[in-house]
Amino acid sequence: MFLQVLKSKIHRVTVTEANLNYIGSITIDEALLEAANILPNEKVAIVNNNNGARLETYVIPGPRNSGVVCLNGAAARLVQPGDIIIIIAYAMMTPEEAKTFQPAVIFPDTKTNRLP
Repeated sequence: MFLQVLKSKIHRVTVTEANLNYIGSITIDEALLEAANILPNEKVAIVNNNNGARLETYVIPGPRNSGVVCLNGAAARLVQPGDIIIIIAYAMMTPEEAKTFQPAVIFPDTKTNRLP
């Protein structure tokens, strides 16, 4: 049996852009991705603290230390620049692995989207 367990979380980051006409995905500052152990093209869940919307998409790395967090494509209809979101990645693992696994959870500054 496998469990779906929290692998990575970027807790409370501010959306800087919403680009409806892009093909899809979320663009995230590469420094945040590395700190949270999230890979390019990895599937993530997005939770919008402002309106309760939840969605899934994949990650595209943005310029390092830019603070960019941009929802692209249809996801842009569920967020507005300035919204606070949580970005979550899960992993499948056995119950034995899950008991000792430690997720990467980061808390960026919501004004700059940079780590303290």
